[in-house]
Amino acid sequence: MEILFQDKNIAVCLKPAGVISQSTDGGNDMISLLNGEFEKNGENAKAYPVHRLDRETAGIMVYAKNSKSAAALSKQAEQNIIKKHYYAVLRGVPDERSGVLKDFLFRDKQKNKTFAVKKMRKGVREASLEYNVIEEKDDFALLDILLHTGRTHQIRVQFASRKMPLYGDGKYGGGSGKLALFAHTLEFEHPVSGEKMIFSAKPDKNEYPWNEFDF
Repeated sequence: MEILFQDKNIAVCLKPAGVISQSTDGGNDMISLLNGEFEKNGENAKAYPVHRLDRETAGIMVYAKNSKSAAALSKQAEQNIIKKHYYAVLRGVPDERSGVLKDFLFRDKQKNKTFAVKKMRKGVREASLEYNVIEEKDDFALLDILLHTGRTHQIRVQFASRKMPLYGDGKYGGGSGKLALFAHTLEFEHPVSGEKMIFSAKPDKNEYPWNEFDF
């Protein structure tokens, strides 16, 4: 874990793949890691989650350091003020270079899996994202994605349902390997000052399949 920015109200950090973002997991989770850093620095602060990333997904996240900031950031998340941009590598190439995908998604908590379904019913929620193809190589495509909604496994399911699963997404047909999904840019308003804040990072270009693309 790397802290990119912090003050007395927020901490912006880079979550590694394989680490839980919201709940505690015996120390291998972002809450425990951040609280450990705060304590080490002599801060009387506690990490409050306001959005999430899947365990397998790496990238930028913001955490509040007090309850007031947590409430303000959570409200931004609900109002879609927090903008999350991702890089993803697909096993397949979209027909259109850019577009908007809209689906109805059903979350099966017992199976820990999300499914694209044809119509609205109990437990189904609308999902939307927009994408741009940055580069193609062989039968792979590197995409830049902006989420409009934040459903569980949303990016993974929306593309897998179109027979273009993310590389390394064994749960949704993308085969073995490390999941090629990275939250590269995060935009939000500072919960106290209201200042617009933008943070960006890139995945490890030494890792496959990121090293196959020039971006």
